[in-house]
Amino acid sequence: MTEFDFTLILSGIRDFTDKQVDALYEAGCDDATIAQRYGRVYMTFSRESESMPKAIVSAIEDVKKARVGASVRRVDTCNLVTKSEIARRIGKSRELVGKYVSGERGPGSFPAPGCNIVEGQPLWYWCEVTYWASANDIIREEANQEAHRISAINAILELENFKLIAPENTASLLRSSCQCCGPSLEGESLQDA
Repeated sequence: MTEFDFTLILSGIRDFTDKQVDALYEAGCDDATIAQRYGRVYMTFSRESESMPKAIVSAIEDVKKARVGASVRRVDTCNLVTKSEIARRIGKSRELVGKYVSGERGPGSFPAPGCNIVEGQPLWYWCEVTYWASANDIIREEANQEAHRISAINAILELENFKLIAPENTASLLRSSCQCCGPSLEGESLQDA
């Protein structure tokens, strides 16, 4: 077992009471600190588990078990990253990452940015970067797999939140995506992540 540190962003509550904190603690979140910032409640965990994704899923289940009116909005990690953030995450300089991007250094074929291309401040999908970095022995394959699993967990949490906010629109979009992109996601759950 390894200890993993991560933060879950909550929705459904804007503040927390001692009663809610006690309920979360009793539900299994005794390895977390609850706090609020920018009007958002979040919980920072140090949880022992076999893997980061398993630690995250078990923490999400514990938050649900507490029945305090909170749901998990997302894992506080972003799949969109700048060159500086890529450099920090892979332990290289920003200058070297810039050369990876331009093809001046490294094995080439660095992933193209995912968005903000027109504005001139591009962002890359972390999952695409980890795939490239793992394939080129810059990071461990486990780090690549972890990034993809956390991204999948966040995608499922986003879908669950959209179902709560706009159930009709979500159902319509899921039906449309089923027709054009393959099987429906309606049966997805965190256990599948």
